[in-house]
Amino acid sequence: MFSKRIESLSESMTIAITSLARELRASGKDVLGFSAGEPDFDTPKAIKDAAIKAMEEGFTKYTAVEGIPELLEAISNKLKRDNNLTYSKKQIIVSNGAKQSLFNLFQTLIDKEDEVIIPAPYWVTYPELVKYSEGVPIFVDTTEESGFKITPEQLKKAITPKTKMLILTTPSNPTGAVYSKEELEALAEVLKGTDIYVASDEMYEKLTYEGEFVSAASISEDMYNRTITINGLSKSAAMTGWRFGYLAAPNEEMVKAMKKLQSQSTSNICSITQKAAIPGLDGTIDKDIEYMKEQFKKRRDEACDMFNSIEGLSVIKPAGAFYLFVNHSEIEKESLKFAKKLLESEGVAVVPGIGFGSEGYFRFSFATDIETIREGINRIKRFVQNYR
Repeated sequence: MFSKRIESLSESMTIAITSLARELRASGKDVLGFSAGEPDFDTPKAIKDAAIKAMEEGFTKYTAVEGIPELLEAISNKLKRDNNLTYSKKQIIVSNGAKQSLFNLFQTLIDKEDEVIIPAPYWVTYPELVKYSEGVPIFVDTTEESGFKITPEQLKKAITPKTKMLILTTPSNPTGAVYSKEELEALAEVLKGTDIYVASDEMYEKLTYEGEFVSAASISEDMYNRTITINGLSKSAAMTGWRFGYLAAPNEEMVKAMKKLQSQSTSNICSITQKAAIPGLDGTIDKDIEYMKEQFKKRRDEACDMFNSIEGLSVIKPAGAFYLFVNHSEIEKESLKFAKKLLESEGVAVVPGIGFGSEGYFRFSFATDIETIREGINRIKRFVQNYR
């Protein structure tokens, strides 16, 4: 009945767990949710004011598919100011969140049986979109010892004549790992002389707590030419529901092809969101972002200390994003079993590590208030102590 493409697609485990938690909560169960990757902060006032102004001025019509000129200019300026990257308006396209940016990218570049290297743990959507594009995900397992980052040796070993792309995520979802300039340079050296593209997902760029964030495309001219940069404002500006993401690539023809695809699917993103995104990019909300970052860091530090004090659990303090990737393998090897029992017995929703390609872990989002985090971890402690 259904197409093979849709039959091969799996539902996002993150969304599935979040939905189950909502259902249990609606039925009267006391549920604490740590599964969604959504900041608990409100969207900054400057962004909402820009949206209100756009509506009052009647900016409610169709726009160019790729985005309005002033928004593309704001993105171009942001990339130059923050990342030392130069892109013209013709090298940028705005989409309904980074998910659509990635969908457009994979549909544009990936052919049947093309291989895409995906370091694991990985964001749940990457392999599904690759498979939907008839590509082949090639998973490379990273470890706690490597800081959950792919090494040059691993990358070199994974490359075959069919390799079309490498996906890099820094900071990472779900581990919070951040690649240093030296680590990116080492990976870039392996890619020299190949035709392999790099999809650099930098959605959590502004939420880097240790070290300096470095954009993959800024490493060298060679990396610039092969890298497609994906970013947005969902996490840093608390704009998840606004659906705003963007993609920048040096190849204008590539961006033009994505524009063609988007023109036949969603066309332009919401006109009001486009106007609202400008103060999210031009520095207007820098103080808001810094405040959120400070709060996330405080939560991270306390949550890490609490988890590491629980016998049988351990976690590496993440350098970025707002997740903890907690190792529970001493208690239970199967992460789905662990997460389901935890939700049923203690009303705590976390995402099983298997959804990210790594068994024996769960992802815990600290994008919620500290009181809820404390209560949640105390429930997890009780659960672990009584686990059978």
